[in-house]
Amino acid sequence: MANHKSALKRIRQNEARRLHNRYYTKSMRNALRDFRNLKDKKEAEENYPKLASMIDKLVKKNLIHKNKAANLKSQMAKQVNTL
Repeated sequence: MANHKSALKRIRQNEARRLHNRYYTKSMRNALRDFRNLKDKKEAEENYPKLASMIDKLVKKNLIHKNKAANLKSQMAKQVNTL
């Protein structure tokens, strides 16, 4: 167990950030799952910008890598075009 006040605070901060990050990455994965299950092209075209924006915000906060975000957005765009 930590002996210094600053180390105890760091433990609390890390746990809070971990839960925060976990919430947002899980939200993105759920949104992606729902997007992949869409069968209507019009609905997919409406949801694409919202989901792409969500992914970009996660990149900005360093929750996912920028190349992963680019790959995800590319896959989504490909799916929209094939519908």
